[in-house]
Amino acid sequence: MRTSVDVVIPCYNYARFLTEAVKSVVSQAGVDVRVLIIDDCSPDNTQEVGEELAALHPCVEFRRHASNKGHISTYNEGIEWASSDLFLLLSADDALLPGALQRVARMMADRPDLSFVFGNAMLQNDEGIRVLSEPLGKSRGARETVLSCRDFVEVLGGRNIVPTPSAVVRTSAQKQAGGYNHDLPHAGDLAMWLLLAAAGPVGFVYEPQAVYRVHAQNMSKTYASARLPDVKQRLAAFELFLQEAGRHGQDVPLLRRMAMKDLAKDSMKQACMAFNEDEPNVSFELKRLAQQFDPGARFSMPGLRLLLRTALGQGRWRQVRSIASACRSVYPRQ
Repeated sequence: MRTSVDVVIPCYNYARFLTEAVKSVVSQAGVDVRVLIIDDCSPDNTQEVGEELAALHPCVEFRRHASNKGHISTYNEGIEWASSDLFLLLSADDALLPGALQRVARMMADRPDLSFVFGNAMLQNDEGIRVLSEPLGKSRGARETVLSCRDFVEVLGGRNIVPTPSAVVRTSAQKQAGGYNHDLPHAGDLAMWLLLAAAGPVGFVYEPQAVYRVHAQNMSKTYASARLPDVKQRLAAFELFLQEAGRHGQDVPLLRRMAMKDLAKDSMKQACMAFNEDEPNVSFELKRLAQQFDPGARFSMPGLRLLLRTALGQGRWRQVRSIASACRSVYPRQ
């Protein structure tokens, strides 16, 4: 019997990408797929495109919200609908690569304890240029690997490294984990991967599994003002995970030490960046949080860099950076 996969495609104002996303799913070999497109009351022609796709492909269903419900509610609606062996949330602007679902299905069949599987992805910008994203680095000849909960927390390094369109979840594990948290609109994915990892090992495929579109408008956001809420959202995601991890027999004290140390290191890095961007108040608060997470963070390399910069002061540090930039332009690295 072939593995069945339910793919939910939430769509808001992405009609121009929707056909590519759906075709990338229905063309997958070796598995049986069902697709649910959920149009969250898009102002563009998503309804027209979605209805055409549903009429063209018997395995595709189309729904449209009468009013915009937001991405968290839309994701959770998709989770409630899912009933097949495996489950995938695929954004309408992303796409699967050939063989992706078959590779995951084979790995899941070999390892019934796996909660979810993710893999490498191709990052694609608005010009169509693709760059390979390798969350676990080079494969060194391996086709796949399995991560324990501890291993998964370690490779995360306090951040979400999972390319979302590559993450296929065992539906039973997804139902057990529940839906996405409305209190974590910007760290919901991270929280979900952690909750799933607490329940069972995580698989990884070294093949490129999906195309993850990175839009210029997302990259151009002023991130300095978002550094602090981002760290706080990730902290909340880890706290939620640690509350649940004990129920699955995980070593919560060890996982907490690992998570807090990683968050501290990253928070100190963010503090350095905020200082460079003339956000001293944000930098100070990020530094305070880093030391709250791990008192030793002040002696980390980012901590020592920040100490030097604050000792020099904003004005002198700008001068140093200006001189360094001029030197790099005159004497570029070979």
